[in-house]
Amino acid sequence: MQLMTFLQSGAPRLALVDGDAVIDLNAAVPTVPADLRQALLAGADLVAACAQALASDAPRLPLACLTLAPVVPEPGKIVCLGLNYFDHAKEGGRDKPDYPWLFLRAASSLMGHGQPALLPRVSERLDYEAELAVVIGTRVPRHVAQERALDHVFGYACFNDIWVRDYQKRTPQWTIGKNFDASGGFGPMLVTADALPPGAQGLRIQCRLNGQVMQDANTSEMIWGVAETIALLSDAMTLEPGDVIAMGTPAGVGQSRTPPVWMRAGDVVEIEIEGLGVLRNPVRAER
Repeated sequence: MQLMTFLQSGAPRLALVDGDAVIDLNAAVPTVPADLRQALLAGADLVAACAQALASDAPRLPLACLTLAPVVPEPGKIVCLGLNYFDHAKEGGRDKPDYPWLFLRAASSLMGHGQPALLPRVSERLDYEAELAVVIGTRVPRHVAQERALDHVFGYACFNDIWVRDYQKRTPQWTIGKNFDASGGFGPMLVTADALPPGAQGLRIQCRLNGQVMQDANTSEMIWGVAETIALLSDAMTLEPGDVIAMGTPAGVGQSRTPPVWMRAGDVVEIEIEGLGVLRNPVRAER
């Protein structure tokens, strides 16, 4: 099952992908909230709702005509991992961490597929990071067993965890460098967990900048997989429906190249993960 979120009169609408078109789920099945996070929080049976929508005569909206929003427009939490691929840790001059490097992103930093990533006025060091995003479907209790952790995953999507690198280095915390507006690409679609290997293992992940491959790896190379990450997080916090985990990036980031490669206005950055589509964002200078 593939889901998207599009904008209608500025408001997000949850949609089921049907070929080159989508069905507005709330319009087809009014008992389903129009926002993915709210639908998950309400415990809506989205599988049944999608089957009902497909069987209905609800209008099909052409994908090419839609403005897409982040898959989850306003997650309650966005938990991000740093240094979660061996090769990325090595290119940064670090050994394998003993524990994941964790930080948070704000919902205000997200943008959808096709929306511009902003090159801020205050920096020229805008860097890409291809990542797998995990969307939590049901409440994860504290201290969940790793063997049960994947039971709480609703689906997966592509994520571009963009850095403003000089701001990253201004403080010992990474918060400011990861929370500029329009710096977190999220989409184009969510694929439900049942349609992918457990933990989304074994999927090719790439970043392309203006068509040139900059990162090329596999999700099986993650140091901490999805199940282990959820279990580790549950030692500290309750994960809730609609929360998002960004699983870290492989080697090839711009700052580690010689010379460094920074994204410029007019560039196009693409994140592709096998089975999850292509997340594409142009880069635009902040006005």
